[in-house]
Amino acid sequence: MINKQSPLPLYYQLEEYLKQQIESGEWKPGDIMPSERELSEEFRISRMTVRQALTNLVNKNILFREKGRGTFVSHRKFEQNLQGLTSFSEDMERRGLSSGSKLLYFEQVKAGDQVAEALAISPGDPVYKLKRIRLADQEPLAVETSYNPVSLFPELDQKIFEKSLYHYIEENRQMRISHGTQTVEAALVTDEDAQHLMMEEGQPVLLIQRVTHLEDGRPFELVWSIYRGDSYKYRIEMNRR
Repeated sequence: MINKQSPLPLYYQLEEYLKQQIESGEWKPGDIMPSERELSEEFRISRMTVRQALTNLVNKNILFREKGRGTFVSHRKFEQNLQGLTSFSEDMERRGLSSGSKLLYFEQVKAGDQVAEALAISPGDPVYKLKRIRLADQEPLAVETSYNPVSLFPELDQKIFEKSLYHYIEENRQMRISHGTQTVEAALVTDEDAQHLMMEEGQPVLLIQRVTHLEDGRPFELVWSIYRGDSYKYRIEMNRR
């Protein structure tokens, strides 16, 4: 709460209080914040002080503003290091978060030209096609569509995908995963995927394509992932030799 006898600036005290309320879950991602007037009256401080606190939180990406609508709680921003290869489940586990997914469909289909080329198979060969919403602590983070050659894993079913495919391949099949090739580009979310990600159509997303290989060089996975643009960022360390 606000202590007017404290040497700490009032805007800083309010900023810290609001941040604690957000971190505790009192206000969740997407929630609209009380207005400047409401906060000013509640804490008996000037609107200028309230505005400074809110602006600081916006600058830190904890809040975001929409013109004509108000100030909202931002979604968490997950940072992914581009120098490692992990599955979504492994990545969330490393962050101390519970990973989950909502299955949209799982089926066998014939590989089209683009899928066949990425997986080094012939067009028309059977592949598993899986589409699901990936969740972090029950929060929708990405829509993922993956393809895997049936010839490599004739026994796959959707139960295996409920956990970690990488873990299954390395622990159950005793096959080593070597490397992946990934591209990242900006895109605008479609109406269908916007509904899955609790976004509005046309908002920015990250479109990520990855082809992952076994130790013997065979590609075993093609994945297209659509990540919320306000929830994910990538980091890479570059050395000048």
